[in-house]
Amino acid sequence: MDREGNVVSLIQSNYESFGSDIVVHGMGFVLQDRGALFSLDPASPNALAPRKRPFHTIIPACMEHGEQHVGFGIMGGANQPLAHAQFVSNVVDYGMNIQEALENARFTVSPQHGCNIVIESRVTPEVRQKLSAMGHQLDVRHEYSTAMGRGQAVMHDSKTNVNYGASDARADWLCRTRAPTDAVME
Repeated sequence: MDREGNVVSLIQSNYESFGSDIVVHGMGFVLQDRGALFSLDPASPNALAPRKRPFHTIIPACMEHGEQHVGFGIMGGANQPLAHAQFVSNVVDYGMNIQEALENARFTVSPQHGCNIVIESRVTPEVRQKLSAMGHQLDVRHEYSTAMGRGQAVMHDSKTNVNYGASDARADWLCRTRAPTDAVME
């Protein structure tokens, strides 16, 4: 965000930890390897072909309401659309500020888990019991699970000319724990 309140959302990703493992001579940065997400199956919608981009989940986002302009992004693979929707709902539907919206408890689903729900332990036991009673199988994770992604947000309020920033506690959790698993026992 600049001093005039222009907001940009950007997510940088090498894809794998060291991208392509190719460092540009004399420049000191690694080239990304998003091309690894192409398929060599010609029937695949992700087939390697000219003028195509591989499937990816990088979705930097911006939103605005009245005088408030927000740039945000939540990294975390296939979970990103759901994490973004939860962030937007937290701000729009529940009136949270951008820090509260990033830190609020999350849930996710994935094709690997069918209709089962991966959910943070901060979701109240009552809500988790209701979900279980509806037939959902819950995979309860730590209170700030990195399975839910991690994000940052900025907001410019044009009326007050004040800038705000927020950073997801899950990024700090990742740095503090480095545990081999994120599961918790109930």
